[in-house]
Amino acid sequence: MLQYEELRLELTALRPQIDDLADALGLEKLKLELSELEQKSLDANFWSDIENSSKVMQKIGKLKDSIAIYTELDSSYNDLLLLIEMANEDEDDSVYDELFQSVKNLENELETKKLATLLTGEYDPNNAILTFHAGAGGTEAQDWAQMLYRMYTRWAERHNFKYKILDYLDGDEAGIKAASIIIEGKNAYGFLKSEAGVHRLVRISPFDASGRRHTSFASLEVMPEINDDVEIQIKDEDLKVDTYRSSGAGGQHVNKTESAIRITHIPTGIVVACQNERSQYQNRDVAMKMLRSKLAEIKEREHLEKIEDIKGVQKEIAWGSQIRSYVFMPYTLVKDHRTDYESGNIGAVMDGEIDGFINAYLKAKSLGQI
Repeated sequence: MLQYEELRLELTALRPQIDDLADALGLEKLKLELSELEQKSLDANFWSDIENSSKVMQKIGKLKDSIAIYTELDSSYNDLLLLIEMANEDEDDSVYDELFQSVKNLENELETKKLATLLTGEYDPNNAILTFHAGAGGTEAQDWAQMLYRMYTRWAERHNFKYKILDYLDGDEAGIKAASIIIEGKNAYGFLKSEAGVHRLVRISPFDASGRRHTSFASLEVMPEINDDVEIQIKDEDLKVDTYRSSGAGGQHVNKTESAIRITHIPTGIVVACQNERSQYQNRDVAMKMLRSKLAEIKEREHLEKIEDIKGVQKEIAWGSQIRSYVFMPYTLVKDHRTDYESGNIGAVMDGEIDGFINAYLKAKSLGQI
């Protein structure tokens, strides 16, 4: 059947890209290293040094994950090719739509995994902590911050990632003044780190009775969740700790007593907060993890030798410093000012379809264009 032959050709066109992915991963080298470490783990004295053996087992797990990037795609490709050939032989068009969608899904998965090979940063595989701040503009900017919050939570859902609210401060009339969430999933930080910066909105304000066009700003900070085995030295005397009453989103999970924690790192001016846990102790623990993550992210981004070298200089949330503009009026366009990637489907973007922007940034970064 012609439709199956066309589908088979579309699928087989992906084979060279899958093979290229194996080369990009260094698949044979990974398999050799895995074999050597697994052989080492069988040694009778392997567990005599718990710290070292734990590191070896972690490395084995990471190698298996890297190898699975290729093997899962290869297996899906072979299964799909067989199913298409069987359906073609049987002239069974009842499964065509399902197979067509499976090929599209494989194309998307291949593109995502190709991009994952570009994630070479130390913390790229980690979960991501996102912090939103409304810029100048009062209610309009606070509403915009909440729109961004929704966009990224929708992105997380599209990728089957989980997210959890850490801190949430309502706006005066609408929206949010600030919020923090953690997005949990493989390479969440690696993909989302490109989203850090100032986002600019242009639209007819729903809060302006005169129907005038407004420009608003909100910023997004993105940092990796740092594992406990990463050493980040923070002195107690460098911290200012405040408690306050929790408020905002979170429902029954937000403790309304004065258990929320705000920690200021005095040398850098970095502020983190958490209100979503059930006790002041738990909120402090999460806030300290956020602070460690933020310091580690800045250290990596600025290529600094020591945490003490961080000066904490932040971009102003205002005109001229935006990474991306979202225009609702007089036309609809979302444009990234670093890569020039753009989309006219602003509704889809606000519903979390931002992979095009992320992919364009990662590719440009890998080519040294950013």
